[in-house]
Amino acid sequence: MTDRMLWSYKEIAAHIRVQPDTVRSYRKHGLLPQPDHVEAGKPYWHADTIRTWVANRPGNRHRGG
Repeated sequence: MTDRMLWSYKEIAAHIRVQPDTVRSYRKHGLLPQPDHVEAGKPYWHADTIRTWVANRPGNRHRGG
């Protein structure tokens, strides 16, 4: 089963333990995947999209857990 829940900057930040502004900076610098959905100009990502991105990030500190 896939997790299709949509995450904003806030949920992504909580997942990777950084501030939402850090996640915004990642997007600005092309480090985040493209949003899965945009509503009223705000980007959202499926939880699975972010989990896959986190698992494949260089220097990932969250491997294995």
